[in-house]
Amino acid sequence: MPLVHIDLIAGRSEEQLRGIVKDVTEAIVKNTGAPAEHVHVVLNEMEKEHYAVGGVLKSDEK
Repeated sequence: MPLVHIDLIAGRSEEQLRGIVKDVTEAIVKNTGAPAEHVHVVLNEMEKEHYAVGGVLKSDEK
């Protein structure tokens, strides 16, 4: 049972999230041979004020 965790900054549409899940599932199936119904994808969305790069919160970027 492949289990994929994807961390994203919140703000993508439901359609974009569907596309991510579909494409990732297809890639796992293609490269592992696992049936699609056994591929689990977890999307973790975080707010910009809960993520930083280089000591700067994403919410503080312009």
